[in-house]
Amino acid sequence: MGNNVGIWIDHKKAVIVSASADGVSTKTLESDVGAHPHFGGQQDGGGEKKYEERHTHRLEQYYDEVIRQLGEPEGILILGPGEAKIELEERLNRSTVRADRAIAVEAADKLTDPQLVAKVKEHFGIDR
Repeated sequence: MGNNVGIWIDHKKAVIVSASADGVSTKTLESDVGAHPHFGGQQDGGGEKKYEERHTHRLEQYYDEVIRQLGEPEGILILGPGEAKIELEERLNRSTVRADRAIAVEAADKLTDPQLVAKVKEHFGIDR
C-alpha cells in the first residue's frame, strides 16, 4: 500500500496528513492570504480589479505550496468547510501532481488533528 494524503483546508491554514501502512505524519501550513473582505475603495493605488487579482494570486501561491507538500500520493482526500477545498481540487486538476491520482472531496467543519487522522485512515482503509 502506498502513501495517501488527506488535507483539511480553508483560506487560513491547511493540515496535511500523510498516511500509509508504515505510519502517519501531519504537517500544518499557515496561509498569509487572510480573509476576503469586500472591496472598500482605493487600496494600495489600485482599484477593485487589482485588489481581486492580488487576492487570487496569493490564493494560487498558497494552493501551490500545499500541492508541493503532497509528494506523490496514490489517493488524495480534501476536506474543509468552505470554497478552499473546491479551489484546491481545481488547482490539483491543473497540476502535474494530479496524474492518475484519485481525488475525493468532502465538506467538514473544523477537526482536531486526531479527528483528521482518524478520518483519513478510515477513508483509505488504513488500520494502524
